[in-house]
Amino acid sequence: MPVDVTQPHEPAPPPGPVTSLHDPRAIQILSTEHWGLLSARSLAYNEAFTRGGMFLGFLSMSFVALALVAGAMSAGSDFLLVAALVIGFDFVIGITTYGRIVAANFEDYLAVYGMARIRHGYGEIAPIVLPYFTTGTHDDQQGVLIGYPSAPAGGLGSLLYGLTTSSGMIGLIVAMLGGVLAFIGVLLVGASAQAGFVAAAIVAIAVFATLLAFTYRFHARTQAALPARFPTPDEADPT
Repeated sequence: MPVDVTQPHEPAPPPGPVTSLHDPRAIQILSTEHWGLLSARSLAYNEAFTRGGMFLGFLSMSFVALALVAGAMSAGSDFLLVAALVIGFDFVIGITTYGRIVAANFEDYLAVYGMARIRHGYGEIAPIVLPYFTTGTHDDQQGVLIGYPSAPAGGLGSLLYGLTTSSGMIGLIVAMLGGVLAFIGVLLVGASAQAGFVAAAIVAIAVFATLLAFTYRFHARTQAALPARFPTPDEADPT
């Protein structure tokens, strides 16, 4: 009988590292990262909306509680003191909510920044798909902002657009609370209502300006720390 001299098959060597975007494993890695950034962006949106809704719900309940207290107390200094405590607490919660929403907005920006860089990789793998992209493929600020088509580039339009966002709305409410708190404080020290209105206007404007300056500095600092590996090419550059 013939003897089977077949040698056992040796295991295939492990694949080497990915050295080119044209390696099929590269597109799989990029796609996985892309989906992870999409999930992170969704979480940032949900947290911003949830925190804003919690603050507005708490604020509404606070005013309902003040209305119930007003029915059991005379409209004097005791009620003003209770109102100052409640609105002061609302003001603190509003400040922390605003700060978290600003941070969540940056987390959303960071996800869009990462996806723009990944789309640049898609364009290197398959340049033919570039004309079909409606969002940015460059990871500098100009390229990332393409992912926010309704946001103006800057100036007064950017400020007005900011007021329509969730952080802008919360910022206006927090500034109003600061003004109301100042008005109550003026009344508690025995000054006139006219002086209270002046103090309320000054404090509200100051609070809103402070929030605006904080937001601008926060985004300027964090965006400056993000490296642009694939900046938008200069249109004037013939190359």
